[in-house]
Amino acid sequence: MRQIILDTETTGIDPRDGHRLIEIGAVEMVNRRLTGNTYHQFINPQRTIDAEAVAVHGITDERVADEPLFAEIADEFWAFIEGAELVIHNAPFDVGFIDHELGMLNQDRGEPRLGPVADHCRILDTLQMARDKHPGQRNNLDALCKRYDIENGHRVLHGALLDAEILADVYLAMTGGQTALSLDASAGEGNESAASGGLNVRRVSLTPGTLKVQAPDEAEWQAHRDKLATVREAGGECRWDTLEGWPGRETS
Repeated sequence: MRQIILDTETTGIDPRDGHRLIEIGAVEMVNRRLTGNTYHQFINPQRTIDAEAVAVHGITDERVADEPLFAEIADEFWAFIEGAELVIHNAPFDVGFIDHELGMLNQDRGEPRLGPVADHCRILDTLQMARDKHPGQRNNLDALCKRYDIENGHRVLHGALLDAEILADVYLAMTGGQTALSLDASAGEGNESAASGGLNVRRVSLTPGTLKVQAPDEAEWQAHRDKLATVREAGGECRWDTLEGWPGRETS
Protein backbone atom coordinates (compact mmCIF):
# COMPACT_ATOMS: atom_id res chain seq x y z
CA MET A 1 0.00 0.00 0.00
CA ARG A 2 1.27 3.46 -0.91
CA GLN A 3 0.88 6.10 1.77
CA ILE A 4 1.86 9.77 1.76
CA ILE A 5 2.50 11.35 5.16
CA LEU A 6 1.73 15.00 4.63
CA ASP A 7 1.80 18.35 6.40
CA THR A 8 1.20 21.95 5.36
CA GLU A 9 1.91 25.43 6.67
CA THR A 10 -0.43 28.34 5.96
CA THR A 11 -0.85 32.10 6.27
CA GLY A 12 -3.55 31.67 8.90
CA ILE A 13 -6.27 29.47 10.30
CA ASP A 14 -9.18 29.48 7.86
CA PRO A 15 -9.17 29.45 4.04
CA ARG A 16 -12.65 30.98 4.10
CA ASP A 17 -10.95 34.14 5.39
CA GLY A 18 -8.66 34.18 2.37
CA HIS A 19 -5.76 32.32 3.96
CA ARG A 20 -3.51 30.29 1.68
CA LEU A 21 -0.93 27.52 1.66
CA ILE A 22 2.71 28.57 1.96
CA GLU A 23 4.47 25.21 2.41
CA ILE A 24 3.76 21.55 1.64
CA GLY A 25 5.90 18.69 2.89
CA ALA A 26 5.30 14.99 2.29
CA VAL A 27 7.14 11.68 2.53
CA GLU A 28 6.26 8.45 0.75
CA MET A 29 5.80 5.10 2.45
CA VAL A 30 5.12 1.81 0.66
CA ASN A 31 4.11 -1.24 2.70
CA ARG A 32 5.10 0.58 5.90
CA ARG A 33 8.60 1.36 4.67
CA LEU A 34 9.83 4.86 3.90
CA THR A 35 10.99 4.90 0.30
CA GLY A 36 13.11 8.05 0.45
CA ASN A 37 10.81 9.84 -2.00
CA THR A 38 9.67 13.22 -0.70
CA TYR A 39 7.81 16.27 -1.89
CA HIS A 40 8.64 19.70 -0.49
CA GLN A 41 7.61 23.08 -1.78
CA PHE A 42 7.31 26.66 -0.51
CA ILE A 43 4.53 28.67 -2.15
CA ASN A 44 3.92 32.36 -2.69
CA PRO A 45 0.44 32.94 -1.19
CA GLN A 46 -0.07 36.34 -2.83
CA ARG A 47 -1.05 37.81 0.54
CA THR A 48 0.53 38.61 3.89
CA ILE A 49 1.14 35.98 6.54
CA ASP A 50 -0.51 36.53 9.93
CA ALA A 51 1.92 37.33 12.73
CA GLU A 52 0.44 34.51 14.82
CA ALA A 53 1.21 32.06 12.04
CA VAL A 54 4.78 33.32 11.67
CA ALA A 55 5.27 32.73 15.40
CA VAL A 56 4.34 29.05 14.86
CA HIS A 57 6.24 28.17 11.68
CA GLY A 58 8.72 31.04 11.26
CA ILE A 59 7.92 31.56 7.56
CA THR A 60 7.85 35.25 6.67
CA ASP A 61 6.47 37.17 3.70
CA GLU A 62 10.03 37.74 2.51
CA ARG A 63 10.82 34.01 2.63
CA VAL A 64 8.08 33.10 0.16
CA ALA A 65 8.04 36.26 -1.99
CA ASP A 66 10.02 34.63 -4.81
CA GLU A 67 8.49 31.16 -4.55
CA PRO A 68 6.14 29.80 -7.25
CA LEU A 69 2.36 30.23 -7.06
CA PHE A 70 0.22 27.23 -6.22
CA ALA A 71 -0.99 27.10 -9.82
CA GLU A 72 2.60 26.53 -10.94
CA ILE A 73 3.20 23.54 -8.68
CA ALA A 74 -0.28 22.03 -8.52
CA ASP A 75 0.15 19.36 -11.18
CA GLU A 76 3.43 18.04 -9.76
CA PHE A 77 2.00 17.98 -6.26
CA TRP A 78 -1.18 16.24 -7.42
CA ALA A 79 0.82 13.60 -9.26
CA PHE A 80 2.70 12.86 -6.03
CA ILE A 81 -0.40 12.29 -3.88
CA GLU A 82 -3.09 11.03 -6.27
CA GLY A 83 -4.32 7.53 -5.45
CA ALA A 84 -2.39 7.23 -2.19
CA GLU A 85 -3.64 7.06 1.35
CA LEU A 86 -2.84 10.41 2.96
CA VAL A 87 -1.72 10.23 6.58
CA ILE A 88 -2.24 13.66 8.14
CA HIS A 89 -2.39 14.98 11.72
CA ASN A 90 -5.64 16.95 11.95
CA ALA A 91 -6.52 16.08 8.36
CA PRO A 92 -9.58 18.37 7.99
CA PHE A 93 -7.29 21.39 8.35
CA ASP A 94 -4.74 20.41 5.71
CA VAL A 95 -7.24 18.85 3.31
CA GLY A 96 -9.46 21.91 3.64
CA PHE A 97 -6.63 24.18 2.53
CA ILE A 98 -5.58 21.89 -0.32
CA ASP A 99 -9.16 21.65 -1.60
CA HIS A 100 -9.51 25.43 -1.34
CA GLU A 101 -6.40 25.92 -3.46
CA LEU A 102 -7.55 23.31 -6.00
CA GLY A 103 -10.97 24.92 -6.19
CA MET A 104 -9.51 28.32 -7.04
CA LEU A 105 -7.18 26.71 -9.56
CA ASN A 106 -10.05 24.90 -11.28
CA GLN A 107 -12.04 28.12 -11.51
CA ASP A 108 -9.15 29.91 -13.18
CA ARG A 109 -8.05 27.28 -15.68
CA GLY A 110 -11.02 24.98 -16.21
CA GLU A 111 -9.72 21.63 -17.44
CA PRO A 112 -8.03 19.46 -16.37
CA ARG A 113 -9.71 19.73 -12.98
CA LEU A 114 -7.88 18.52 -9.88
CA GLY A 115 -9.47 17.27 -6.68
CA PRO A 116 -11.25 17.23 -4.40
CA VAL A 117 -8.76 15.25 -2.37
CA ALA A 118 -11.23 12.80 -0.81
CA ASP A 119 -12.43 11.71 -4.27
CA HIS A 120 -8.95 10.55 -5.26
CA CYS A 121 -7.19 9.61 -2.00
CA ARG A 122 -8.01 7.78 1.19
CA ILE A 123 -7.49 10.01 4.22
CA LEU A 124 -6.27 8.82 7.61
CA ASP A 125 -6.39 11.39 10.42
CA THR A 126 -3.75 10.52 13.01
CA LEU A 127 -5.14 13.10 15.43
CA GLN A 128 -8.46 11.24 15.55
CA MET A 129 -6.57 7.95 15.79
CA ALA A 130 -4.59 9.29 18.75
CA ARG A 131 -7.75 10.57 20.46
CA ASP A 132 -9.31 7.12 20.10
CA LYS A 133 -6.21 5.41 21.52
CA HIS A 134 -5.49 7.98 24.25
CA PRO A 135 -8.78 9.63 25.27
CA GLY A 136 -8.51 12.61 27.58
CA GLN A 137 -4.78 13.10 26.91
CA ARG A 138 -2.83 15.65 24.90
CA ASN A 139 -2.46 14.34 21.37
CA ASN A 140 -0.55 17.00 19.48
CA LEU A 141 2.59 15.93 17.65
CA ASP A 142 4.96 16.93 20.47
CA ALA A 143 2.92 15.01 23.05
CA LEU A 144 2.84 11.91 20.85
CA CYS A 145 6.60 12.09 20.31
CA LYS A 146 7.08 12.10 24.08
CA ARG A 147 4.57 9.28 24.58
CA TYR A 148 6.19 7.05 21.96
CA ASP A 149 9.79 8.06 22.76
CA ILE A 150 10.43 9.66 19.36
CA GLU A 151 13.26 12.17 19.14
CA ASN A 152 12.05 15.61 18.04
CA GLY A 153 14.53 17.90 19.78
CA HIS A 154 15.46 19.40 16.40
CA ARG A 155 11.90 20.69 16.02
CA VAL A 156 11.95 24.26 17.33
CA LEU A 157 9.43 25.67 14.85
CA HIS A 158 6.86 23.86 12.76
CA GLY A 159 7.98 23.00 9.22
CA ALA A 160 5.97 20.97 6.75
CA LEU A 161 8.62 18.46 5.68
CA LEU A 162 10.10 18.02 9.16
CA ASP A 163 6.65 17.54 10.66
CA ALA A 164 5.77 15.00 7.96
CA GLU A 165 8.95 13.04 8.74
CA ILE A 166 8.18 13.10 12.48
CA LEU A 167 4.56 12.14 11.83
CA ALA A 168 5.75 9.11 9.85
CA ASP A 169 7.63 7.89 12.93
CA VAL A 170 4.63 8.59 15.16
CA TYR A 171 2.23 6.81 12.81
CA LEU A 172 4.45 3.70 12.67
CA ALA A 173 4.77 3.67 16.45
CA MET A 174 1.01 4.07 16.91
CA THR A 175 0.25 1.23 14.53
CA GLY A 176 2.75 -1.38 15.61
CA GLY A 177 6.14 -0.27 14.38
CA GLN A 178 8.00 -0.42 11.09
CA THR A 179 8.15 -3.70 9.21
CA ALA A 180 11.53 -5.39 9.57
CA LEU A 181 14.09 -6.10 6.88
CA SER A 182 12.99 -7.12 3.41
CA LEU A 183 14.62 -10.34 2.25
CA ASP A 184 12.86 -10.37 -1.10
CA ALA A 185 15.54 -11.04 -3.68
CA SER A 186 13.30 -9.54 -6.36
CA ALA A 187 13.88 -6.07 -4.92
CA GLY A 188 16.45 -4.29 -7.03
CA GLU A 189 19.79 -3.24 -5.67
CA GLY A 190 18.75 0.39 -5.86
CA ASN A 191 15.87 -0.35 -3.47
CA GLU A 192 17.89 -2.20 -0.82
CA SER A 193 18.24 0.72 1.53
CA ALA A 194 14.57 1.69 1.37
CA ALA A 195 13.38 -1.89 1.60
CA SER A 196 15.44 -2.51 4.71
CA GLY A 197 14.22 0.54 6.58
CA GLY A 198 17.34 2.56 5.78
CA LEU A 199 19.80 -0.08 7.03
CA ASN A 200 22.78 -1.12 4.96
CA VAL A 201 21.94 -4.75 4.14
CA ARG A 202 24.35 -7.03 2.28
CA ARG A 203 22.85 -10.16 0.78
CA VAL A 204 25.11 -13.24 0.87
CA SER A 205 24.93 -16.01 -1.71
CA LEU A 206 25.72 -19.54 -0.49
CA THR A 207 26.62 -22.55 -2.58
CA PRO A 208 24.09 -25.34 -1.93
CA GLY A 209 25.42 -27.86 0.57
CA THR A 210 27.93 -25.50 2.18
CA LEU A 211 25.75 -24.36 5.08
CA LYS A 212 26.94 -26.11 8.23
CA VAL A 213 24.27 -27.64 10.43
CA GLN A 214 25.19 -27.90 14.10
CA ALA A 215 23.36 -30.71 15.88
CA PRO A 216 22.41 -30.21 19.55
CA ASP A 217 24.40 -32.04 22.17
CA GLU A 218 22.82 -34.36 24.74
CA ALA A 219 22.40 -31.59 27.34
CA GLU A 220 20.49 -29.47 24.82
CA TRP A 221 18.30 -32.43 23.84
CA GLN A 222 17.51 -33.07 27.50
CA ALA A 223 16.54 -29.43 28.05
CA HIS A 224 14.23 -29.74 25.06
CA ARG A 225 12.66 -32.96 26.41
CA ASP A 226 12.13 -31.29 29.77
CA LYS A 227 10.32 -28.41 28.08
CA LEU A 228 8.07 -30.80 26.17
CA ALA A 229 7.31 -32.64 29.39
CA THR A 230 6.17 -29.36 30.92
CA VAL A 231 3.91 -28.73 27.93
CA ARG A 232 2.54 -32.30 28.14
CA GLU A 233 1.80 -31.95 31.84
CA ALA A 234 0.03 -28.61 31.40
CA GLY A 235 -1.99 -29.53 28.31
CA GLY A 236 -2.48 -33.26 28.64
CA GLU A 237 -0.54 -34.00 25.46
CA CYS A 238 2.36 -32.78 23.36
CA ARG A 239 2.22 -33.51 19.64
CA TRP A 240 5.72 -32.30 18.84
CA ASP A 241 7.57 -35.40 19.97
CA THR A 242 5.10 -37.72 18.19
CA LEU A 243 6.11 -36.46 14.75
CA GLU A 244 7.72 -39.00 12.43
CA GLY A 245 11.36 -38.23 11.83
CA TRP A 246 11.79 -36.05 14.92
CA PRO A 247 15.27 -36.92 16.24
CA GLY A 248 14.17 -36.63 19.84
CA ARG A 249 11.01 -38.69 19.45
CA GLU A 250 10.36 -40.86 22.45
CA THR A 251 10.18 -44.57 21.68
CA SER A 252 8.73 -47.28 23.83
